[in-house]
Amino acid sequence: MVCRITRVLAATVTALIGACTLEPNYHRPAAPVPALEGGTQGGAAATDIGWREFFPDPQLQQLIALALANNRDLRVAALNVQSAQAQYRIQRSELFPTVNASAVEQVERLPPGVLGATGAGGAVGNSGASLAPGTGRVLHFYNVGIGFTSYELDFFGRIRSLNHAALQQYFTNDETRRSAQLTLVAEVGAAYLAVLADQTLLDITRETLKSQTESYELTQRMFSAGTTTELALRQAESTVDTARASLAQYNRQLAQDRDALQLLLGAPIPDGIDVSGGLDRGTAVAELEEGIPSDVLVKRPDVLAAEHQLLAANARIGAARAAFLPAVTLTGNFGTESTQLSGLFKGDSRAWTFSPQISVPIFAGGANVANLQATKLARDTAVAQYEKAIQTAFREVADALAARGTLDEQLEAQQALVNASAKAYQLADMRFRGGVDSYLSALDAQRTLYSAQQQLQNVRLTRLQNLVTLYKALGGGLLEHAAAAQPTPKLEPSASN
Repeated sequence: MVCRITRVLAATVTALIGACTLEPNYHRPAAPVPALEGGTQGGAAATDIGWREFFPDPQLQQLIALALANNRDLRVAALNVQSAQAQYRIQRSELFPTVNASAVEQVERLPPGVLGATGAGGAVGNSGASLAPGTGRVLHFYNVGIGFTSYELDFFGRIRSLNHAALQQYFTNDETRRSAQLTLVAEVGAAYLAVLADQTLLDITRETLKSQTESYELTQRMFSAGTTTELALRQAESTVDTARASLAQYNRQLAQDRDALQLLLGAPIPDGIDVSGGLDRGTAVAELEEGIPSDVLVKRPDVLAAEHQLLAANARIGAARAAFLPAVTLTGNFGTESTQLSGLFKGDSRAWTFSPQISVPIFAGGANVANLQATKLARDTAVAQYEKAIQTAFREVADALAARGTLDEQLEAQQALVNASAKAYQLADMRFRGGVDSYLSALDAQRTLYSAQQQLQNVRLTRLQNLVTLYKALGGGLLEHAAAAQPTPKLEPSASN
């Protein structure tokens, strides 16, 4: 009999694993954005390269790897993935009966009134000895067995729908972790470029201060010799003070940007990191081609996370629908029972129970209807959030592409301005030193050159950071260290009614 029940339960569980659900058929919503447009310039597609290929600078690669290992926000995202995986396993366990072993001793005293004892005839205890009148009886009961309690047969897929929802939540957290990882890689790259730009501006300011100091000293000698005015001397002195103030400003900015980079790393900046040379050190960021695939937006981690949220909401509708249908639960136990401890394992002590139960919802005060309506509204909300995620992704990519074309033109024009300003300053300084012209012309030319040099470095930084932004907006490529995530649970195939 027990073997027969076991075989029946095994067959039932196997059949239910492939049971259908009441989840609505899922169709991915259409992207509510126009098609992306791009040129065909040379370079690599962002979706095809990893961050090590996109950031060829060995120092930057070292910093990104350090951030991926130590950044606290990324660590929290990874822990959230592990937590979601544990929740999925908890929910999935409800597909199978929970079998427990138990041992019970029960002692009970029954009073004479319950036993119907009389004062003349004594009651008999479980040991068979006569008890004194009025003392009642003490009963002992022992049970040892294994069994399961209230195991629900998932005929209509309620538990499986909840299992699907938990799995999609796990996928959501995993994509959120990937999005956080991509964001961290981009932020470290942008912060490193900012530090390089600060160093470049600092070097330019030092050179400018040196040149202006030399001009001031020359003007001071000319004033002492009576060949120039005090106005020219004070003007030269003001340029030195201005350069000294700029030098202090860029030193402060460099220190603050290094602190921001260190926060992203989650650890101190390694001693071997050398930023001398600034943006002129070499290639820090690879070029990207402008051709944009039509399906690139739906592959971004944040968009995929929003879609998994939508799938989870869709699965919960199946669970809400199943609540309207009968629920069948099973309770069973097999073991030995005896009124004496020594008789538990004798041949005639075998005992078993099997108790199926069916529950049909008749009246729930509208709770089931409201719950179904709530799950459908949650699904509609998830659709809107998914569409908003695509629209946000589209804007980020479109903005980055729009900036890219103009930045190349601006960089070319700014470089030409620096070259022209440098030539103008050289000529004005020669005329001043030759006594042909006043110091005011040289001063104006020097200020123009310094301002043009500063702006050139800012444009260079903006262009490089725009490439980083575009790489992030396109979803990056095959991010390394992705294997650090927990393995993905396997989703059993199921049909949807």
